[in-house]
Amino acid sequence: MEESLTSDLTEEQSKQLHDLLGNVELSLLYKASVHGYKASAFHKRCDREGPTLLVAYNHSDYIFGGYTSVDYTRNEQYITDEEAFLFSFQGKFPVYIKVNSGHYARYGNAGMPNFGQQLYFCKNNQPVVYIRGGKSFSFNAERFYGNDTVLTECEVYKVKQSKSVIRKSVRRDELMQMMRDHKPLVTSVSRVRILMIGPVGAGKSSFFNSINSIFAGHVTNKAMSGSAGTSLTTQFRTYPVKDGREGKPLPFVLCDTMGLEEQSGAGLDIEDISSILQGHVPDRYKFNPMVPFQPDEYKASRPASLQEKIHCVVYVIDASKISLMSDKLEEKLAVIHREISSLACPYVEKDLYIIYLNSYINSRLGVPVSCVLPVKNYSQELELELNCDILLLAALQQMLRLADDYLDDFLMLESFFQDCARLN
Repeated sequence: MEESLTSDLTEEQSKQLHDLLGNVELSLLYKASVHGYKASAFHKRCDREGPTLLVAYNHSDYIFGGYTSVDYTRNEQYITDEEAFLFSFQGKFPVYIKVNSGHYARYGNAGMPNFGQQLYFCKNNQPVVYIRGGKSFSFNAERFYGNDTVLTECEVYKVKQSKSVIRKSVRRDELMQMMRDHKPLVTSVSRVRILMIGPVGAGKSSFFNSINSIFAGHVTNKAMSGSAGTSLTTQFRTYPVKDGREGKPLPFVLCDTMGLEEQSGAGLDIEDISSILQGHVPDRYKFNPMVPFQPDEYKASRPASLQEKIHCVVYVIDASKISLMSDKLEEKLAVIHREISSLACPYVEKDLYIIYLNSYINSRLGVPVSCVLPVKNYSQELELELNCDILLLAALQQMLRLADDYLDDFLMLESFFQDCARLN
């Protein structure tokens, strides 16, 4: 009967490695003190097991190793793995060393594990660690393992994502693909225009940054955001989102405005909202709270195309401050609601949708519960987080659906007028 394997990691060390890897399960595949420092034993137990974490221990009490998301095999090939990293416990928290961009992470052969043909574990079937020149990982041997090359133990763990994480990852991928595949119902509209309105510091610019981050694959800060007492956004900005750095523009544009303020003569003027909705305000127009936007006579005399108009309006409200909203600001929101509603054609009851991010607003201003979409913006995070991505993408999906309703009603109205013209 095979001997039961016991990890040498302390509970705290195991927790810290879980923090590096995310919500995963670690199961011990190989332990050198049990199975021997032999390449054949390592490959027998670790080949084709998926992502793995190697943990080594030396006489100087250093704990260090590496992660690879690519199976171990004996195929004599260079392995590219952008998720590969090295780690070393130095003090309370492990140091994380990512594989350098453009370099391979491993060389797959019949020997013991190596990272970038630069760092070798149990080389030549001996309990040692060995370094040779290479540029795949940037680390210092003294700091990484105290220059103590003699190992007391070497363990390899299978890294398995929990089923809930896998389901969420699949859901995020599905939502992202839906965004890529979305086609506005009207052929003359190539991209849905979504207008974001809200108080100063509510998170309008951060919402764009968050959506942009998901498709960029890392946290971005393209739109200026923050928590100043007055609006950091002073212009009307239209933000297209690309599918990756070199990818195609996605079929929606997020439009940012100056923040609302409760006092008159400050923040976004209500009259400017009407001009924005009708497609008259150009990108990068700088707002003047004292003087509403005045389109030139030519633009004012011609209606904007459907492509230039706003197809969905989003109210962004900070849920942590909703109970502190002043009566004056709430009254301003109600006035804006009425202003938007007055622009809707009587045949198009659902012309523009207002989305509030808190049920408190729902109860005070009578917005349908189905239009309450809670999200968490990326504001202080350095890395993307699966749960945040799903909430943000689900909210964006609903916005596109509501824009589709608007465009569908436009088509019905257009057909109605065409029928009337034929009858006349």
